Amino acid sequence: MKIDAVRNEYNFPGISRRNIAKNPFEQFEKWMEDVLDSEEKEPTAITLSTLGSDGFPRSRIVLLKFFDENGFVFFTNYNSEKGKAIEENQAVGLHFYWSSFERQIHISGFAEKTSREISEKYFHSRPVESQISAWASEQSEVIPSREYLEKRFAKFSKQFDGERPPLPPDWGGYRVVPQKIEFWQGRVNRLHDRILYEKTENGWDIKRLAP
Repeated sequence: MKIDAVRNEYNFPGISRRNIAKNPFEQFEKWMEDVLDSEEKEPTAITLSTLGSDGFPRSRIVLLKFFDENGFVFFTNYNSEKGKAIEENQAVGLHFYWSSFERQIHISGFAEKTSREISEKYFHSRPVESQISAWASEQSEVIPSREYLEKRFAKFSKQFDGERPPLPPDWGGYRVVPQKIEFWQGRVNRLHDRILYEKTENGWDIKRLAP
């Protein structure tokens, strides 16, 4: 297998401090609108990185469900590996990658639990099967087999038959409050554009980084 020669050129228009929004959330909204209007398969997919109790960083894909100037929100099981990691260390990284636009966004921030009300509202907007799955899956725990998981799903399906499943006590949202947001645009000759917003007492400081 020869992969060292795999290479694509980047041809999209660049970004600069002159043409980028002064507020990173406005810039994020512009880029999110672009990708939502495109054929990108998972436009809201984010790589979430945490630091585990074993000292190793861990990354996985979650889905962005809400964002505003208070931060970026995703949902999960609080007893999962990521939930336990966040409990120990609230510093996390988020990474968006949209290959069709040759764009990335890196976010460094602190994760905090959303209110029970927000978690409950989103939970009940999901398909009923997904709500039941949240009850059935003891996320990140070792299980004996696939059959064990399917039996738990059947058990909770029967238990909630004809009823709306309540929000599980260990399930809910996290809001990542950003301290740094970097917008990356691929450019020709690998001279990519990198614009960094850093949070200050007076707002956001904007810098250009070398590629």
